[in-house]
Amino acid sequence: MALATLMSCEQENKTIQPNPIAQVEEPTPERTGKKKKIKLAILLDTSGSMGGLIEQAKNQLWKMVMQLAKIKDQYGEDPEIELALYQYGNDELSMLDGYVEKISGFTSELDEISEELFALRINGGSEYCGTVIKSSLEELNWSTNDSDLQIIFIAGNEAFTQGNVPYGLACNLAIEKGVFVNTVFCGDYDEGVQTLWKNGALLTNGKYMNIDHDAHIIHYDSPYDDKISTLNSTLNQTYVGYGKYGYMKKQKQIEQDISSQSLGLANATKRYLSKGSKVYKNTQWDLVDASDEKGFDIDKIEKENLPEEMQEMSRTDKIEYIRTQKEKRIEIKREMKVLSKSREKFVAQKRAEANDSTSNLDDVISSAINEQAQSKYFIVEGDIN
Repeated sequence: MALATLMSCEQENKTIQPNPIAQVEEPTPERTGKKKKIKLAILLDTSGSMGGLIEQAKNQLWKMVMQLAKIKDQYGEDPEIELALYQYGNDELSMLDGYVEKISGFTSELDEISEELFALRINGGSEYCGTVIKSSLEELNWSTNDSDLQIIFIAGNEAFTQGNVPYGLACNLAIEKGVFVNTVFCGDYDEGVQTLWKNGALLTNGKYMNIDHDAHIIHYDSPYDDKISTLNSTLNQTYVGYGKYGYMKKQKQIEQDISSQSLGLANATKRYLSKGSKVYKNTQWDLVDASDEKGFDIDKIEKENLPEEMQEMSRTDKIEYIRTQKEKRIEIKREMKVLSKSREKFVAQKRAEANDSTSNLDDVISSAINEQAQSKYFIVEGDIN
């Protein structure tokens, strides 16, 4: 019966039962010496009615990143964190691909994700949830380690049953790969239940949530924001671009600072603080981050691939230059961490005074991340505002 239900094309009138295998508690994993991973894929509906959702995603990306930065494995060590981004339901996408597009595969270079979010545009749409879930599971480089945390967030506002790929089939594939599928319905809670968004989450032991995607998000400025902005400018100066794309990537870092500023000081501050966290890593173009990687050797980098100020340096001077920038960065991040905690307390107080209980995209994502991280024996520090 379960198999027949999964393959049925008449899911609109049926509710698929959760797979009991997905709900069996796993034994505590043994320490292997390898870093645990968190892989998170965001699937956004970019059809014509989803302008508010995209704006929330732009506004709240960096708060979500800061929440990820609060997670450690059960031994207190930092996991490797990567994000991926898909869009679906946009008429400008190929019908042959089910109106689905992989915008970014898994990456730790979060400026890339930010740039792509700001480039998203809404248009028309046929929203095929099963298709985009299946595509992300087949196309992305998911982990085969059962102790890693792997999550999909899919957000939209049409019936979960649309398209030629049954959502049950897609969710069954998620179970096989050890991926939670969390569904975010943009609209009334009960409507999301009736259109089977909740059932889609239950199948993989994921979480069903709803938001008002058109709600006005209140951003809280704080007396610490100007100092954080100044520290961010100094932090940027510690990045040492190398390789073919080093200069371009460093420019992109500044461009995404400017993009975040266009959404207000509070939003920009969240980005700056996330850049001061462990999640923001750029080993592919920054020598300071790259120098922390196993096997790094400055002698293996051709002279022409170094920044101009380093090209005539001796090997000793190159190493010293990188070390100096690293020490500056560590000190800046230390100051940012202190200011971040002060800002959290200030904003939490302001929200309480305003009786602000609005649930938006980053709130529901943070809630699910925390719950599912703990199920994989990760440790989650306090919440962030």
